[in-house]
Amino acid sequence: MTLTQPFVTEVDFASGVFSPRRGVYQRRLSDMIGMVADPEAAARILESEGDRLIYEVHTVELPVEEGQIPHCTTRILPGTIGGECHMTKGHYHARREQGEVYFGLSGRGLLLLQTAEGETSELEMTAGSAAYVPPYWAHRTVNIGAEDFVFFSVWEARAGHDYGTIERDGFRKLVVLRDGEAVVVDNPKYA
Repeated sequence: MTLTQPFVTEVDFASGVFSPRRGVYQRRLSDMIGMVADPEAAARILESEGDRLIYEVHTVELPVEEGQIPHCTTRILPGTIGGECHMTKGHYHARREQGEVYFGLSGRGLLLLQTAEGETSELEMTAGSAAYVPPYWAHRTVNIGAEDFVFFSVWEARAGHDYGTIERDGFRKLVVLRDGEAVVVDNPKYA
């Protein structure tokens, strides 16, 4: 096992930015076309507005070995694509038996969860709420408010991420805006 030195990271709750700055990656509209229910709407937005930012993740990189606890913040910008609220790609853990914890820092969000057997769940998150993602549940977060939705997450290093299953099959549920309210609906394209 790697002997990792103790460290402190300051977290800006409104933006999710780490100090000192650590790893950062962004997901833009062009990264999400295969994930949204209406890829034609995404293509129209790309052409008219450009490749807008959907979300960004600030990470603390640690060795992928037993005992390590990686963590990150995610900031999802408000907005819709063809009526569907901005969201993360979503994933299962590569080691399905691993859980994860999300802690709301600012804004309003919805945590969508599903099992391979078809069970689904939705948990609303706000600043100060802690949501538990149990083992075997895929999870995706959605911004359901008018401001950035920012949350902190922590997981066991060996959990890994399986984005491919969601990219291939999609999520059973979508979150869309109807009369200004976020509503969870069935995904008509779910494989």
